[in-house]
This record gives sequence, structure tokens and C-alpha cells, in this order.
Amino acid sequence: MSINGSCSDDPLLSFCPYPAIYTQNSTFESNLKLLLSYLSSNTSLSGGFYNTSVGNDTNTVYGLALCRADVTSEICQNCVKNASQEILSLCPQKEDAVIWYEYCQLRYSYARFFSLMVYAGKFPPWNDLQPNVTNPNKFSQILNGFLNVLISQVGSNSSVHMFATSDARAGSSKIHGLAQCTWDISSGDCKNCLRNAMVDLEGCCSTHQGGKVLDTSCDLMFQVSSVKGGGHRRLIIIITSVSLPVLVLLAGSYVYYLWRKKGRRRGLDEEKLREKSKSQWEKSMSLWDETDSSELSLIEFDAIKIATNNFSDTNKLGQGGFGTVYKGILPDGKEIAVKRLSRRSWQGLEEFKNEVILIAELQHRNLVRLLGYSIEGEENLLIYEFMPNSSLDVLIFDPVRRAQLDWRTLYNMVDGIARGLLYLHEDSRLKIIHRDLKPSNVLLDERMTAKISDFGMARIFGQDQNTANTKRVVGTYGYMSPEYAMEGIFSVKSDVFSFGVILLEIISGKRSNTYLKEHGHTLLAYAWRLWNEGKTSEVIDPLLIDSCSRTEVLRCIQIGLLCVQQYPEDRPTMSDVIVMLESDSRDLPQPTEPAFSLGRVVVQTDESSTVICSVNAVNVSNVAPR
Repeated sequence: MSINGSCSDDPLLSFCPYPAIYTQNSTFESNLKLLLSYLSSNTSLSGGFYNTSVGNDTNTVYGLALCRADVTSEICQNCVKNASQEILSLCPQKEDAVIWYEYCQLRYSYARFFSLMVYAGKFPPWNDLQPNVTNPNKFSQILNGFLNVLISQVGSNSSVHMFATSDARAGSSKIHGLAQCTWDISSGDCKNCLRNAMVDLEGCCSTHQGGKVLDTSCDLMFQVSSVKGGGHRRLIIIITSVSLPVLVLLAGSYVYYLWRKKGRRRGLDEEKLREKSKSQWEKSMSLWDETDSSELSLIEFDAIKIATNNFSDTNKLGQGGFGTVYKGILPDGKEIAVKRLSRRSWQGLEEFKNEVILIAELQHRNLVRLLGYSIEGEENLLIYEFMPNSSLDVLIFDPVRRAQLDWRTLYNMVDGIARGLLYLHEDSRLKIIHRDLKPSNVLLDERMTAKISDFGMARIFGQDQNTANTKRVVGTYGYMSPEYAMEGIFSVKSDVFSFGVILLEIISGKRSNTYLKEHGHTLLAYAWRLWNEGKTSEVIDPLLIDSCSRTEVLRCIQIGLLCVQQYPEDRPTMSDVIVMLESDSRDLPQPTEPAFSLGRVVVQTDESSTVICSVNAVNVSNVAPR
């Protein structure tokens, strides 16, 4: 990483997210070149950060440059100058681009992005060159504490220009760390950005001797080096330039780690461990930015324990990747659903935080309502309104229950899912991508109203943001769009793809992935073939023939095929879908070939690895973008 090394003329990474290009010799191009010259001339003179815009109306270009706070003015100026030249060749004629160097980063866009933090961290190829550490488990624990301290320094009042570096000793090695944010965002947004980066950094590089995450609003990085004369067998951590309260917190965390390790050997009772764990959880909660959760109730854990009959199997409603859901009855007779997150799961804690913050802001008849939460030691619970008719997958894939449904009921469910997604994408104060829409995450109330649930994987977008990128691809095979599964790129069109799959499953009564196993091609491929052959009616489940409107159900099949098209730009928005559901089929566009039409399917092998398999080929490739 060369935190204190010499300047490199080579960029770490460039990113050109927006597909549109500007015309050569246009006003936009002239404004862009003028903007880049301003950034090159003024960033070092302004202390290492400068943002401005050039032009008017549709030809306006917004730009920003940031230098590391620990470099000289000369290094800063040279770095931004190189960036302003190189970005034009690496992102030719692009209306939106960003480039990162070791000592600076530069970004421009057709859209105003100042003071807006939307996390979409990137991983430079540098990460892949780092060797593994000799003791991965111990190092991962040290790195976690070290990064938390580093991030707290950046967000502290004493932080200079939202920038911090730190060193930590780990036996005979030293960890160097660096964190910084652009100056236009708030301290709270800075910490949120860095915490997101920390999760991604630990996911990709917690066993490596170095790692970097580069975002448009923040950067986080570390590197390990040997220490001469080292060799202590005991674990030693020394943090430099750390405030006393932070040092006490870190020391307390480490003492607790040793205490718990020793406690396991001596067989200390579980109750004492839970009390210590509770203290640790409360400390970790204090590191989060507080959100306005006044409308949520913090419910006593013991009350939930009684309500769920001590989380008995007879109360179990279902189980997912991050926890189990139980039915509960409160003393006043109110029925609730309790999501009990998996213990000792860092990823689970992130999903817990994400879900509480997100759902507290959302209110819509087609979204499941969060009533409260509970924290007790390692127990982290979310309390929802109870849905007496279970989930959509139970209803449409169970032969007995499906036989009791008519088309009108199913059509209303389709409309409800569409309206719930439209609210998330366009109508709520936040712009939210669900990322894990599937039948088991659509619940049904006593009136069979469809309600979208489980926002642990969701991401917030800025109102002007269209796409984001991640190396941590999460979701469920069969419902993930191709650009997300293979490149980590997600957008509202990723949710539209998932909706299209669900729509075809509702109509056919077949699971998309089950159809693949039974017939050698996906449900999408099957529906597409019948569409081309003029046999679309064969997609319809025979159980629906007597109750359905033929015109209406054929329109829904066409809408489903439009939603699962290969390229995101060809798919409709959810507002388009709402209009289409009420339109004449003759007015709908013709779909093109869907994604995964040759039998390719995303297969989830475990919580951390996702692969794409091809039915008609022997190759298997990792989907994480490189």
C-alpha cells in the first residue's frame, strides 16, 4: 500500500458507471475539459480538496478532487494533474467517471453528487496480489478492532479533514491503516461509508497482508509489514494517536476476548458469558450512527422468550440464511413474528442494523411492518406484524393450497408486489433496492394482501443514482439478474428481474430452479420458447384455466418476459409494470430473449460463495467481479 512510500503515476482503479457517452466537440466536452483544468489547478491550493461545476442545464459538469491529507502540496498537484489527463483515456466520452490513485482521487459527472454519500465500494487489483497471513483467525480479530478504532478517529472532532492513519502491533508484525472521506459529506455519512467499506474489506481481505476498498466518498486500507527485533509470542497491540476513551474501549474489548477464551476452557456458565456479551454488543451499537427509531419499541428479551414459548420448534415459521422466524403471542393477545438472527454472525449483525434502519423509515400497505426489536447478549431480534397466511412460496408451490386459489387472488398478489416495489424504488423518501426478492420474502396477511419482507440485503440509493457495484454478491439463485450475479452490478432493474421470475412462477406453479433440474432448462427459457412458438397458453398452470381471464394472464406472461430480459435497459421500471398490468396486451412492447435462456443458473453453494453453472457446458466460474 505504501502509506508512506513514493508517489506512483499509475492509477489504482478507474470506474465509468454510466453507459451514456457525450458527443465529441460538444459543449459538454468543452465544459468537462475546463472543469478538469480547474480541479488540476485548485485542489492543492485549497488544501487538498476542491469541488466545482462548469456549464448550465444539460451541459453542466460537476467535479471533485481529493488528495490524501498527509502528502505535500506538490505531490497533490501532480497526482490530480495525472488524474485529470488519464480519466479521459480510461473513460472515453463517458458522462460519469471516477479514478483513484495512491495519493488522490478525481470524479466528474453529469449529475450533481456533492454532499451525497451513496456507498458502492470497489476493490482494486492490488488486493489480489497480497499474500495470506500465517494465523488468519487471530489476525481477523485484530484487524476488526483496529479498523473500528481507525474509523472512530476519522469521525472524531479532532480529525483533520476527515482523515486518519494508525499503526498496530500484532506480535512480530505491524499493521498500517489509512481512512479518509471527501470533505463535502457529513461526519455521520463519513462513518457510515467507512463502516460499509470495513464490512467489504473484511469480506475480501481479512486473511491477507493488505487490502483496499475505494469508494467515491471514502477510502479504507491496511497493510502488514514485519517489525525488526519482534518475535513476542503473546499478542500485543499498540495504537498510536488514539484518544483515551477509544483506547479504553479497545483494551476492554481485548480483555473481554481473553476472558471469554479462558472462560470456555474453565467451563464458566452461559449466563455470565451472555452478560459480558451484552456489554460488548452495547458498545458495538454505540459505534453506529443513531437513527431516529422513536416509532420502534425496544422490547424486553424475556417478554419475547415467553411469547415464543422459549423459541420452541412448534412456534417456528421458517428459517433463512441469517436466522429463524418464530410466531409469538404477547400478553395482550397480539400475534407477532420474531426474527431471531444467527448467533456469532458478524454478517448477521450487519443485516440486523440494516433492517432496523431501513424498515423504520418505510410505511406502505405492501411492506411488512416492523414493530420493534430486542437485544440481549448475543441475541438480536426483530419483531414484525404477524402474517397469518404465511409466505407466497408456501401458497403457490404447495399442490393442496394452490388448488384453493383462483386467478383473481393471485392477480391481486402480483399487483401488491408491484406496488410495494414501486414504493421502494420511486415513492418513498429513500430509494431502496431490495436485492433478495423471492416468493419466501413475500408474506400474506389475513386478506391475502401481499407484503414484501426481509430487508437485510437492501441498499439505499441516492435519488439521482441509477446503479451500484459490489463484490459481495448476495441473494438467491434463480431470482438474481445476470448483471448482478456475474458482475456485482445492481439497480432497480435487478428487482424488476426478480419480479419477472416471481410472476412467471405464480402463473405456471413451477419453481424456476426446480424446472431447471427436471427439464434441463430454466422456466424462463421454457416460457420464451412457447412464446416464440405461439403456444404461450401452455405456460399457464392447468389449475388456473377455469378461473383466469385468458387475456389477463397472457398479458402477465408477456410482462414477466419483459421483466427478465437480458439487458437491464430493456426491462421496464415498476411504474411501467403498474401501467402494463392495466393495459391492453396489444399496446405492450415485444420481449427479447431472457437472461439464462440457455439453462444457466446461479447456484448458491454456501453463505459466502456463489457460482454460475452452465447446463449446456462444463465450465463453472466464480461470479465475484474481478
